[in-house]
Amino acid sequence: MTKADVIAEIAEKTGIDKADVASTLESFFNVVKDNLANQENIYVRGFGSFINKKRAKKIARNISKNTAITIDEHYVPSFKPAKIFVEQVKTSTVLK
Repeated sequence: MTKADVIAEIAEKTGIDKADVASTLESFFNVVKDNLANQENIYVRGFGSFINKKRAKKIARNISKNTAITIDEHYVPSFKPAKIFVEQVKTSTVLK
């Protein structure tokens, strides 16, 4: 499912214009990105959490040049689904 599919489905279910739904969805994505960039986690009850995970400093290898590269500690964005969300997916009957 693409972002356009999500917008179309929300517009169909709510009766709201697709342009308004697209604008709202884009605003939501911008809020998530901006807050994670500012080291602020987002918690949505019943859905999940958008959090930053810290990756430790490590030594990586460039095999083609046979050299070692140091990768500093850094943060990566992550999504942790809520228990209700996980259970709904686990108990779904449609398998592809």
